[in-house]
Amino acid sequence: MVKVKMFDPVSQEALPAKEMPPLDAHAFHEVVDSRRSVRIYAADGVPEEVVDRCADAAHKAPNSSNLQCWELHRVSSGEKRKALVEACLGQPAASTAPELFVFVARPDLWKRNNRWMIEEFDRRGDTPDRAYQYFRKITKIAYTQGVFSWVKRVWFPLRALTKPTPREPIGWADMRVWSHKSTALSAAHFMLAMRAEGYDTCPMEGMDSVRVKRILGLPRLSEVCMVVSAGKRTEKGVYGLRFRFDRDTFYHKH
Repeated sequence: MVKVKMFDPVSQEALPAKEMPPLDAHAFHEVVDSRRSVRIYAADGVPEEVVDRCADAAHKAPNSSNLQCWELHRVSSGEKRKALVEACLGQPAASTAPELFVFVARPDLWKRNNRWMIEEFDRRGDTPDRAYQYFRKITKIAYTQGVFSWVKRVWFPLRALTKPTPREPIGWADMRVWSHKSTALSAAHFMLAMRAEGYDTCPMEGMDSVRVKRILGLPRLSEVCMVVSAGKRTEKGVYGLRFRFDRDTFYHKH
């Protein structure tokens, strides 16, 4: 078995903060505060350039190991759109929306994308050795499953007796969770970008995922994360005032 350091810790000595360009924090929080899940849309379409910019924003979302194991499918054609609305149970958030997007987790693409990372390093020619080691060794230990997952079920807990050790993903179920987390981050970027552009969205989990995969022609190991509709809200598009439980129900200081 290959013996590698799981992480290369950065020196703990105090470093000065890097100077960054000023940003409009108030504008960002306006975007967050005005984002609502819209159930009934106006007929106004979403301009192509807006969709492209929001897709770019989704593409820039943080993700595990930068392997980018997701896909974004825009469903515009008549028959596929009609079938997708039906697969989303005909809910108004889908049936009234001028645009429908499907965020798909692709845990099955990690090997291909891992290879692309190494090829990009080769192209740049200035990549540190520790980055090469990460994608040549550590990702393969972390994400290879099958028979090797049984080795990890024994090896990881034993290693963890003496030092901190990542316990997941072990097995395909963990790989599904792993890819959904990154895909959901991408969807969140997309929805905030739409709001920043003056448009609204609604993430939908109420759907027949098997039918959605069939409509899009997706492979067996792909996972539908969510369907996101987009457009302009109507007066009745938001069903009520925003409600959240008190912050202390989820925010804990240690």
